[in-house]
Amino acid sequence: MDVKPAVLLCAATLFFAFNNVALSHENAAAPPAALASPRQNDPPVLIENVRIFDGISPDLSEPSNVLLRGSVIAQVSREKINVDGAQVIDAGGRTLMPGLIDAHWHSMFVGVPVAVALTQDTGYLNLVAGVEAGKTLMRGFTTVRDLGGAVFGLKVAIDQGVIPGPRIYPSGAMISVTSGHGDFRSMSDLPRTLGAPASRHDIVGDSAIADSPDEVRLRTREQLMRGATQIKLTGGGGVSSPHSPLDVVTFTEAELSAAVAAATDWGTYVAVHAYTPAAIQRALKAGVLSIEHGSLMDDETAAMLARSGAWLSTQPFPDALAEVFPPGSDEREKALEVFAGTDRTYKLAIKHQLKTAFGTDILFSSQLAEQQGKILASLGRWYTPAQVLKMATSGNAQLLKLSGARNPYRGDLGEVREGALADLILVDGNPLQDLSLVGDAERKFLLIVKDGVLVKNALVK
Repeated sequence: MDVKPAVLLCAATLFFAFNNVALSHENAAAPPAALASPRQNDPPVLIENVRIFDGISPDLSEPSNVLLRGSVIAQVSREKINVDGAQVIDAGGRTLMPGLIDAHWHSMFVGVPVAVALTQDTGYLNLVAGVEAGKTLMRGFTTVRDLGGAVFGLKVAIDQGVIPGPRIYPSGAMISVTSGHGDFRSMSDLPRTLGAPASRHDIVGDSAIADSPDEVRLRTREQLMRGATQIKLTGGGGVSSPHSPLDVVTFTEAELSAAVAAATDWGTYVAVHAYTPAAIQRALKAGVLSIEHGSLMDDETAAMLARSGAWLSTQPFPDALAEVFPPGSDEREKALEVFAGTDRTYKLAIKHQLKTAFGTDILFSSQLAEQQGKILASLGRWYTPAQVLKMATSGNAQLLKLSGARNPYRGDLGEVREGALADLILVDGNPLQDLSLVGDAERKFLLIVKDGVLVKNALVK
């Protein structure tokens, strides 16, 4: 046989085999909403006798009944609902509310110490992340916006039902400049060749180094190709990164604008890590739609943020989070400086009526991750319980909608109403009166429903 035809035949066979696998994978990884129709044969779920916090109103409803079909809320009624073959759950007058949303989460980094995250085998890190995802869901967080990490495989496993976990809106690699927040290289890794991968983290996909508008555009498009729902850039210094003082401003406006243009072409948006006024203002000038943290901003910057219409995705950092870094370390000192700005940031957000999202940004500690609900409840220092719960449900859901056509979950989250996706929590008590209930998921969350599936049912005797 002539060698060339044989080679061509082999190449063609591999091409078609690869594409068949890719198509099979794409269909298998379809989002839960797309998988709703085969589940229409599942018995409906009827939750009777609940008072509803719908994600918007500051008041609970009158006693009501809620019918779930497939992955959606099919009916909400104060009148009795009769459905043949339904699984009926008597809620006993308890509170039904939307599943919680954490708008700043790091699925790949939450369960391990920083040294392990930087050095351990990726298979191990994925296994730990899978375990942590299940724990996250059982705390009532049915959705997370992941702001940095090689999380795409975990997302597919959750969406396919291989393991339990929250819906994930992934950013993929957080994009950083050389020496910026996200650059964890040692000095021996320098210099790099422009355009070449910078380190193991670059190759794995946890972070990506970019030092020109062209590189930023390339890195942005890489994450979009992988399935990113939004793009994350680090526009200023960070706490956990060893080479970036808090006061530095990293990306130029031209570099930020390159990311914004590439993301906009794909119908989505850019979120930028920024603490200081200079970093925040530069990001806003470039058209960034979500400022992550903003912990050191001033009144002028808050006013500019309000005028821009962009979101402030900030976090009520607990002091214990600083303890993941060694005493006396530069990282711990930076953490304490950032945490000292939390009160002022929330007061500025209220003063300027900023569109404010709730997230936790818990890193490197499975024990701290267990406090996710308590961190949400700590917002009661600045907001009413109804405002807090709205922020973590329908409010955060509005931020997620900025991903537009890149949104992998078709349907509305964060609300209890007909037609919305069935992500729900049954609370033993009234969280509009006692916000601390959301910090005690193990005892107080009796039902947790994600995508119409009861992932927890503590009412079963």
